[in-house]
Amino acid sequence: MNKRGLLILVSSLFLIVSCTSTEQNQDTSKKFPDYSIQAVNYWQVKVTDDFWGPRMETNRLMTIPYLFRMNEETGRVDNFRIAAGLKTGRHTGKRYNDSDVYKAIEAAAYTLKNYPDSKLKKQIDDLAAIIARAQEPDGYLYTARTIEPKKPAPGSGQERWSNLRISHELYNLGHLYEAAVAYYQATGEKNLLNLAIKSANLLVRTFGPDKRRAFPGHQEIEIGLARLYRVTGNEDYLKLARFFLDERGHYHDGEVFAKDSPFYIYNSEEYLQNHLPVLQQTEAVGHAVRAVYMYRAMLEVAALGNSPEYARASEKLWENVVNKKLYLTGGIGSTGEYEAFGADYELPNEQAYAETCAAVGNAFWNQCLFQSEGDGKYIDVLERIIYNGLLAGVGLSGDKFFYQNPLASRGKYERSNWFEVACCPANAARFLATFPGYIYACSEEEVFINLFVKSTANFEFKKTELEIIQETKYPWFGSVKIGINPKRVREFTVCLRIPGWAQHQPLPGYLYSYLDGESGQIMVRLNRKLLPVKVERGYLRLTRKWKNGDVIEILFPLEIKRVVASEQVAEDRGKVAVERGPIVYCAEGRDNGGTALNLVLPDGAKLQSWYRNDLLGGAGVVTGQGLAVDEQTRETRKQNLFLIPYCLWANRGPWEMAVWLIRQP
Repeated sequence: MNKRGLLILVSSLFLIVSCTSTEQNQDTSKKFPDYSIQAVNYWQVKVTDDFWGPRMETNRLMTIPYLFRMNEETGRVDNFRIAAGLKTGRHTGKRYNDSDVYKAIEAAAYTLKNYPDSKLKKQIDDLAAIIARAQEPDGYLYTARTIEPKKPAPGSGQERWSNLRISHELYNLGHLYEAAVAYYQATGEKNLLNLAIKSANLLVRTFGPDKRRAFPGHQEIEIGLARLYRVTGNEDYLKLARFFLDERGHYHDGEVFAKDSPFYIYNSEEYLQNHLPVLQQTEAVGHAVRAVYMYRAMLEVAALGNSPEYARASEKLWENVVNKKLYLTGGIGSTGEYEAFGADYELPNEQAYAETCAAVGNAFWNQCLFQSEGDGKYIDVLERIIYNGLLAGVGLSGDKFFYQNPLASRGKYERSNWFEVACCPANAARFLATFPGYIYACSEEEVFINLFVKSTANFEFKKTELEIIQETKYPWFGSVKIGINPKRVREFTVCLRIPGWAQHQPLPGYLYSYLDGESGQIMVRLNRKLLPVKVERGYLRLTRKWKNGDVIEILFPLEIKRVVASEQVAEDRGKVAVERGPIVYCAEGRDNGGTALNLVLPDGAKLQSWYRNDLLGGAGVVTGQGLAVDEQTRETRKQNLFLIPYCLWANRGPWEMAVWLIRQP
């Protein structure tokens, strides 16, 4: 290892850090490139919020143990046992099921950082031992082939790496690397990290410009390699991540399948984002999860490799998404057949796919865009995703899940206990486990307050300890009180995010707009003194010498707003949606006379907001007088409207549901 690499490795071992990323343990004074803005680590933030706190507890106590149980019951762990020679049998399930085990470990590792649990740690260590025995001597790890090398699972290819657009060999490994880094950061244990390094070294020996040339069909390995680079300093991992990105768009390297083949979709280069080199892509196309994983990987390579051209390309793709392909709930991927982006403005409601994994990936992407650019518009999108499209994917019980998240339902769609393709439950779990890491961030001279969540953060900043305390009942109420408490007086800038919805813009771009008049006034006080609210790139910047006991108070105008979509969105013409703050509302038949798809919200109808302690764990609701259209006679009748947050729908059984309501009968 060269001197620079050694310095990176040493710096990564320090746990007492200046403002740090949720993905690394490195001081911001490091000399090698990275994002100019780093998130405050999830383990340095304690959430005591009534909205997120219960969700996180359910995730820790119910969802994560449930993932481990289901991985056992469905044979996912047995595949490793069989590959390890600990059990006899054949491979069962999908060729990418290894990744579900890795993601469950990753989510569990995050919880161990804040909640040490010897039983859970032993579970992970036992799994790590099985995985290590399943790994072949040279580092190869893929149970779908190791179990029966001469007759691998369908889609795996006859030889190693021979069918990468389908096999998920590299996709699985990317999730292994993420799990290994998470577990190492949480416990200091290197059992998973060592086998991840062994695997990554095999990839370095196998792939490259003068070696095997190929790209993964499902992007993820690029992210895993970037995370592995951060804790090892091995530049070969970063170079390989960039290589996999650069291989796309230059050739067709896969088998051509007949139309009746289950793998026929892989014939499409757009589906795999292989239609153009990544730096030339400007429209989001193909499988939505794969796409946003790639767009995030481009930002990782840009930041870590000092290659800004990848960040610029990712930003152009973001502009296409927010202006033409983003659901009001933050969901992406409108076509169910291929889990893919549709054409511009193709945003059906009842047929919306909006996969939970795509919401998670979209949140990751927008967080990285913020860390790259420091613009609040990316957090506007992230906030919309996590309060709506992402949270809807997990039921309040923590053991029922949505794979797709439509914006309308005829009452026959409900959450499932599990899926044959079970990527979504673990993806949501790993996000919820690290949610505190999205609230605060900082650069060398700035502290960012991005999300409004009752919480306490403690981290090192400008060579002193900084405590930030938030008191709020957001998103139901608009008042926020923030204590800024540096141990020593320091001059720096607090960047207070002013959400787009509070500035009369539902989301960045021109896809959605408010029908109502201008939003009410935002009020900000510093130590009881009223301040002018001048917003710059999404933030009110407050620069001063901060001392212990300084208090910022904010009052956001949490008004009920009617939203309309661009006329180019055919599905939403003549319809209106309702939101309040970051929360998108929907009508469920249970509360509206048994139906929802025939409800009318006239422009002049008055709406009121209420908070209900007794409903769905506590929720803000919107009520008003509307109409219902009789489907047989087309006659209208008065109907009391009762709207609940979209993220809470289908928790009381399957009912009709609609986000977009008719404006005129």
